Amino acid sequence: MLHLFSLFLSIKGRLNFLQLERFRKFDEQSYRNNFEKEFEFLEFNKNLIKEHCSPNLAIAFDPSFISKSGKKTPGTGYFWSGCAGRTKWGLEISGLAAIDCENHTALHLEAVQTVGLKENETLVHYYLKIILERKNGLQELSKCILVDAYFSKTTFVNPLVNEGFTIISRLRDDADLRYNFEGE
Repeated sequence: MLHLFSLFLSIKGRLNFLQLERFRKFDEQSYRNNFEKEFEFLEFNKNLIKEHCSPNLAIAFDPSFISKSGKKTPGTGYFWSGCAGRTKWGLEISGLAAIDCENHTALHLEAVQTVGLKENETLVHYYLKIILERKNGLQELSKCILVDAYFSKTTFVNPLVNEGFTIISRLRDDADLRYNFEGE
């Protein structure tokens, strides 16, 4: 990875396997073969954050829309675009970041593309699954998760609270807060 990072920072223009071959000692096929291997970005970034950040951290989670015009790219569909204020055709990634409260900075942990929703699975359940699959790694950094108002739903909040997380979110505009009267 260190070899690739130095290449990414030094090559101007397009980055592809042929360009990587031109600037370093490995051939194009070596780069292709190594890119097929899995890499634990969450673990890598988590270790960097532990080394360089204060212990006062929070986890931020937010899906982001990426416009895409093609029809053959895996994972394309209609997703909410906050900029446009409507659903649009494209891709969506869910970003996880660690926010360092003392140094006033946020560092990226991992991005997960929204693909392969099951038949009866909602997007909220899919997002919940993303966080719960990474629960142990995230809780090593912080048990506090920051999300926007879309996630202030019992179907999202309650399972995370049951797993030991604390959720900080703004309430939705249509929130209806009432306490049941249990007196006579």
